[in-house]
Amino acid sequence: MKNKTFNLYCDESTHLEHDGQPYMIYGYVSVAYNRMKAARQQIAGIKESHGYSGELKWTGIYQRTYPLYRDVVEYFFNSDFNFRAVVIDKSQIDNNRPDYTFSDFFFLMYFQLLHHKIDMENVYNIYFDIKDTCSQKKLHQLRDILRWNSTIRNFQFVRSHESIFIQLADVLMVAINYHLRVEAGALEGKNVAKQKIVRAIRENTSLPFSPTTKNDAKKSNLFFISLK
Repeated sequence: MKNKTFNLYCDESTHLEHDGQPYMIYGYVSVAYNRMKAARQQIAGIKESHGYSGELKWTGIYQRTYPLYRDVVEYFFNSDFNFRAVVIDKSQIDNNRPDYTFSDFFFLMYFQLLHHKIDMENVYNIYFDIKDTCSQKKLHQLRDILRWNSTIRNFQFVRSHESIFIQLADVLMVAINYHLRVEAGALEGKNVAKQKIVRAIRENTSLPFSPTTKNDAKKSNLFFISLK
């Protein structure tokens, strides 16, 4: 008998081959199924308290909206939600190496993201953010690849504006990506509000955002894949 049911809300950041960014990141926010209704209401309440009705997304963070995003981040770290992300330096991807071409990495990254932290005693519903026709085809293929896993009960493809939890995954994941890009010199990092959100996340997780966290890290698990 399975113990609990969790919804995993997945998203990607700078995952395209020619986007000029140094890293690709895939991540999810995990929410217990029996917490869904209350969590939606609580996040809606935070948004309402700031007079905000739009979609939560990293690109929406600036000085005026910083208090909203600060409260959302604090809510996450005070909740029983979990976050996991896998990161790879794109310069390590070799299109001449069998099974390690760029097109393979969509599936390899999601397999790493989902497979290694799934508890076989639980049940999972997995939600993916569809960005374009190409990603939709890949997600259907990924669904077929993961059908063997009996813990995965349902796959569903949604748009980010339809799910507050995919929006939350975006904010957390792109905050990490933003920091890594600044550290790599690929971004100037002049947005003070975004810097403050990154700092809030780091203070809550104690993650240095560079080495891999321990595999048993629960609240926030960050895994850097090395191909060398």
